Amino acid sequence: MRVELSDVTLDVEVSGEGPVVLLVHGFPDSHHLWRHQVPALTSAGFRCVTPTLRGFGASDRPEGGPEAYHPAKHVGDLLELLARLDVDRFHLVGHDWGSGVAQGLAHAVTDRVRSLTLLSVGHLTANLEAGWEQRQRSWYMLLFQLAGVAEDWLARNDFAQLREMLAEHPDAESVIEPLRAPGALTAALNIYRAGLPPEVLFGADRSAPPLPEAVPVMGVWSAGDRFLTERSMSRTGEHVAGDWRYERVEDAGHWLQLDRPEKVNELLLSFLKEN
Repeated sequence: MRVELSDVTLDVEVSGEGPVVLLVHGFPDSHHLWRHQVPALTSAGFRCVTPTLRGFGASDRPEGGPEAYHPAKHVGDLLELLARLDVDRFHLVGHDWGSGVAQGLAHAVTDRVRSLTLLSVGHLTANLEAGWEQRQRSWYMLLFQLAGVAEDWLARNDFAQLREMLAEHPDAESVIEPLRAPGALTAALNIYRAGLPPEVLFGADRSAPPLPEAVPVMGVWSAGDRFLTERSMSRTGEHVAGDWRYERVEDAGHWLQLDRPEKVNELLLSFLKEN
């Protein structure tokens, strides 16, 4: 369904009855990313809210440059969406950039968050301090800062370079298709430009506040992730003030909820039911 907010209209799916689970996708996905998790969660008695973030999929792409896509804007959208849906307390699940947005949301309304699950991407400080191997894996983040250059490089030869980056994505073709629309690729890249500018990626100050003590956190990393090192997630626990649980999933790439849906569902359900 389409949900009109004050700044944007988002494409959102809501299903099930019970405690709310808000699932937040990352780059370059949409709410379709969670199609294997929603049936399992709703069958277990949860209500799932899966929005497509501004700038992605069928949601609006507002004008205003990168700042219109700052993670804080996404947090604001989600807070307004939850208010429209009359949601008070909720569980949070984020993947990739959705993990960063979910962490921001947990800081903003700590008393309303029952639990926080981070898939693939952990705490910012743990990522920035994960060493040279992580910097090598994150090379594309610097490229994505180059407006126009990044778009040309990714889209050239029928998105050949983006296809290579998404080679392990089970939904690569369906994810690329919406990016053909005018302005769509720039909108999707703007979250990197606003949220991880060079002064954050390479600056001396790598500190970010620890995740709130009141929110139990589970981090899940997949052994086949070509973009993130295990250290970037396993050491996230050093930046969690409260309860921390770490899980490693074998035989899965970056999109672990698509590669190993049964395992991811098992972990999610056990953690959600604990909290």
